[in-house]
Order: sequence, then C-alpha cells, then structure tokens
Amino acid sequence: MTYSPLPQKEFLRPLLETTAQDLEGAVEFSIYGPVAAVHQVLQGMRALGRGTVLFINGGSGARPSAKVAGTSIAFAGESAFAQMLHDELAEENIHVGQLIIPGEITEGSDTKDPQVLAEKLWDLHADRKDFRVFAEPMDR
Repeated sequence: MTYSPLPQKEFLRPLLETTAQDLEGAVEFSIYGPVAAVHQVLQGMRALGRGTVLFINGGSGARPSAKVAGTSIAFAGESAFAQMLHDELAEENIHVGQLIIPGEITEGSDTKDPQVLAEKLWDLHADRKDFRVFAEPMDR
C-alpha cells in the first residue's frame, strides 16, 4: 500500500496566518486518511505475515516550515503514525517506510523524476531496512 495524496493549497499557508479551523482539512487529509487506509489493509497483511506500507511526503514531512504550516503540522502527525507502525510491525514482517520528496516532482530531474522516484520506492520496499529515505538531501 502506498499513501501519497497531493495536499490542497490551503494547507500551505504561513504559520501566523493559520487558524485551528485551517488545520482541520490538513489533519483529516494527512492523519485520518492514512489511518483509515492502513486500517483497511493491515488485517490482511498480518494474516499473510508480510506486507509493505509506504508513505510519501513533501519536505515539510521531515523538516517543518512556518511557510507551510498546515502540511508541517499534519505531516508531523502522519510521520509519527508511520514511525510507530514501522516499530510495531517490524517483527511481523510488515515494513513501513516513508519517502520524503522535497519540492516538486520534475521530469528529467536526476533525483525527482517519476521513474527515479518509482525506483526509490521499490528499493524502500525491497530493502526493508530504513524507515525514512530522502529523494535528495535537504538543507537545514
């Protein structure tokens, strides 16, 4: 299973302009959505004794930014959920991982071309080692 919906523009507001109401959609989208999706497939994976759940997030999923408060806050919750799943399910041969793609997916890019990203996702699934992988290094 892969979870990677595209956030809406209202999730990308600056922190000091973001209200609690502004966060409702981002939390539903980035926390409730993946929890519901994982709930639908996890019982089958556990019965089989194997599976992979991959989360794909933008850069604010790993490095919060006041410029995009909604995704930064909601992705933090999604990342925590994914990390906890990773830790809890590892002994059951169910791998949970996260690919962080800073910025836009760009055809022809050495690091963010769709084919390059598909290969990174396959490697994250096949290697089953790391929880979090970056499409490209992020400056701090």
